Amino acid sequence: MPNLRSPGTGRGAVVEETATGSLPQALTGLSWGLPRTFLGLDEATSAFASARALILPVPYEATTTWGTGTRYGPRAILDASHYVELYDNELDAEPCRAGIHTLPALELTRDGPAAALAELEEAWGTVYDAAEGRFLTMLGGEHSISSAAIRAAAERHRERLSVLQLDAHADLRASHDGSPFSHACAMTRIVDHADIVAVGLRGVSLEEVEAARREPGVTLIFADEMERDEAWMDRALEALGPLVYLTFDVDYFDPSLVPSTGAPEPGGGAWYPTLRFLRRVFAERRVVAADVVELAPIPGLRAPDFLVARLVYKLIAYATASGAR
Repeated sequence: MPNLRSPGTGRGAVVEETATGSLPQALTGLSWGLPRTFLGLDEATSAFASARALILPVPYEATTTWGTGTRYGPRAILDASHYVELYDNELDAEPCRAGIHTLPALELTRDGPAAALAELEEAWGTVYDAAEGRFLTMLGGEHSISSAAIRAAAERHRERLSVLQLDAHADLRASHDGSPFSHACAMTRIVDHADIVAVGLRGVSLEEVEAARREPGVTLIFADEMERDEAWMDRALEALGPLVYLTFDVDYFDPSLVPSTGAPEPGGGAWYPTLRFLRRVFAERRVVAADVVELAPIPGLRAPDFLVARLVYKLIAYATASGAR
């Protein structure tokens, strides 16, 4: 069996790729940072032209209000991914054989959140068009970036998009700290563009609950309901339309699994029920793209970084599995 990793990766050191030489012409003009490669895959397995999955790191952080450090999340995920085993026993396969290309990190303007998110919406749309139907995963960064990607995705589909939001927080505030572009307002900015199914909630304000009640396209599923049985999975799937954008805030997980996030809330999701649900979503709906956000790495604590890297690999595995798309 051939080794699919670049020399020096896996259980060794993290290595860097070359910059934008393998990208299509339409993408070479964007403001790329230095590249890093998911899973440390070799050139053949990570080539842009043949990869069925693309990863876009966006290390943006501007509106976090308690714990900070989400700008370091994409790098931590990519570095930890070099130690993830390529074989997936659930699928009895090495999903990376579908090809995974890691784009260089997209550096956004520092002229304020409004300008940064407008820039990201345009850039993400350019990447999505270049992907030509392949599965695109964005690594954040704070949760505000999700609104830009969702709006860009919604513009590119005639059918109304459903957003599956795995999160401890609803992010439905009208504004936060005086800004409508805060991470706490991410879902408010897309309610006119897509339906929302929020799963795993447990830190929600009355303002957000009332906002959800006013919006027929918003479904809230709280974590205490998920503890009773797994009927919530059916309720979530019934609320999702055929086209789904998945946004995964890692504070969805119980902080015993992922303490490395800005606003950890007790009582969160567990690993295996979450995977059972996600596998159903990918099998029963068309997931057009995803993002994984809000990892704020804690120096010396590697387990959460590794868990999130495994999660990203699972999303790609489900998306590229035979018959999934």
